Amino acid sequence: MAEARLGELGSDAGRRHAIEPPIREEFEVQVDDAGHIGDVARPLSTWEKIQNVTAIRRAAILVAIALIWQFYAAYLDNPLMLPTFWAMAKALVASFTADDLLLKAWVSISTLFKGYVIGIFIAMVLTSLAVSTRIGNDLLSTLTSMFNPLPAIALLPIAMLWFGLGEASLIFVLIHAVLWPLALNTHSGFMAVSETLRMAGRNYGLSGIRYVLHILIPAAFPSILAGLKIAWAFAWRTLIAAELVFGASSGSGGLGWYIFQNRNELLIDKVFAGLAMVIIIGLVIENVVFRWIEDRTVQKWGMQRQ
Repeated sequence: MAEARLGELGSDAGRRHAIEPPIREEFEVQVDDAGHIGDVARPLSTWEKIQNVTAIRRAAILVAIALIWQFYAAYLDNPLMLPTFWAMAKALVASFTADDLLLKAWVSISTLFKGYVIGIFIAMVLTSLAVSTRIGNDLLSTLTSMFNPLPAIALLPIAMLWFGLGEASLIFVLIHAVLWPLALNTHSGFMAVSETLRMAGRNYGLSGIRYVLHILIPAAFPSILAGLKIAWAFAWRTLIAAELVFGASSGSGGLGWYIFQNRNELLIDKVFAGLAMVIIIGLVIENVVFRWIEDRTVQKWGMQRQ
């Protein structure tokens, strides 16, 4: 019995020895000198640094467009159809003093600002109701389906009938141009907010307007900002088109009226100067105002790629 017991112990020790992994000797590998590979982080050249500046790239595009315009207009040699870029630039500079172009631009911008702010307020009220109540959601869905496809300029005859020839008619069509695209984008952003954030807001006891301000708006701000951009573009071109029709408001005309008057007098260089002023204002709003908002909100929060 004793011999059998010793045999079993020996076989168990053999099995444990077989299961245990082999012990390898430790060693250290010397890393070769990597100096011959070159710099891992190569400093950028001057040309590469220039290419990385967004403002310079966009300015180069504008210069290219101006050169193409200049050469093509010189090739046509028909100032009545297409004046050269240089002729337009001279008319634009002269209009600042001779025709009070800056004053006309201010008239248009001030009118746009009033309609834009009122449209934003109404859109925020409608979307807040839509995310808070079922009837509000049905109301917003029905109204956007009805009025979003309707061009704002199509309401101009009704606005003229209701409010007369003045600023009130322009503000009415501007509210229509701003309200529906902004409400649609904002509502889509609210609906895309994750359930985790929604539950976090409810756990903190947020409801009603506090729930919208502290949870939904920050989370959906990329969509809201996109809606603000679209609403701005719709409102700006709607205003210019409305001013082209009856443009004099509050005793003075805006940029659309300036374009209309010079077209009647066949001053085509001034017509293009007015169009250039419309474009310049659009570029400033898009690349300065909205860029400033983006840098301090969605990009700072990491919600949008640069």
